[in-house]
Amino acid sequence: MRFDIIGEIENIRVVAKGRGVRSRKMLRKKYGAGRWRKMKGEAEVRLVTGQARFAEIHWYECHGIGRQDFKIKKFLD
Repeated sequence: MRFDIIGEIENIRVVAKGRGVRSRKMLRKKYGAGRWRKMKGEAEVRLVTGQARFAEIHWYECHGIGRQDFKIKKFLD
């Protein structure tokens, strides 16, 4: 699902880090080696249809590489 994040991400929490990140191999191959963490937070997003909704989003994050592979897990409104 394509979307844009509007504003700031709130309530950021770590879901998994280190060996707990199941997609480590894919992330290393696609973006490079590093200390990967799976994160989650809440933000307002704009969908392709132009509709703005509040959603829980998940992504992967690594120092020096940044935030990658955002996905919407559920809508909160």
